[in-house]
Amino acid sequence: MSAFATIRRPATLAVAIAATVGLVACGGGRERPQADLAAAQVTTIGVNSYLWRAALDAVSFAPLLQADSNGGVIVTDWYANPSNPAERVKITVTILDSNLRADALRVAASRQVSQGGGWVDAPVQAATVQKLEDIILTKARELRRDAVG
Repeated sequence: MSAFATIRRPATLAVAIAATVGLVACGGGRERPQADLAAAQVTTIGVNSYLWRAALDAVSFAPLLQADSNGGVIVTDWYANPSNPAERVKITVTILDSNLRADALRVAASRQVSQGGGWVDAPVQAATVQKLEDIILTKARELRRDAVG
């Protein structure tokens, strides 16, 4: 046996023992904690996945112009309800956080009415925007509850 092999063997053994002791110390003999698969942080996109899916569902009645899951922005094109073609709306949903929280969601809407053959901006009632936010939050909570259950 060479002198190098004699020196190397105890060093290898010492490293193996240290690694084993380190692993035992980390575990402490306890089971590993179970991951909460429905946690708000579990996402492969840049924002909360439950809010994202709920927002897409809530605005699915209108054609999409932009849907950026990393930036958390959904923008619809103008949508006119067939029962009221003289009015149209455009919605922007912004998801600001990776947590499922009410303040992680911002909804903005634009409304136009037909006048004299053209479209004129008209005010959007705050209650309308609030209702859409509530729909998205409720749906997101349902999605999370379903994932947990």
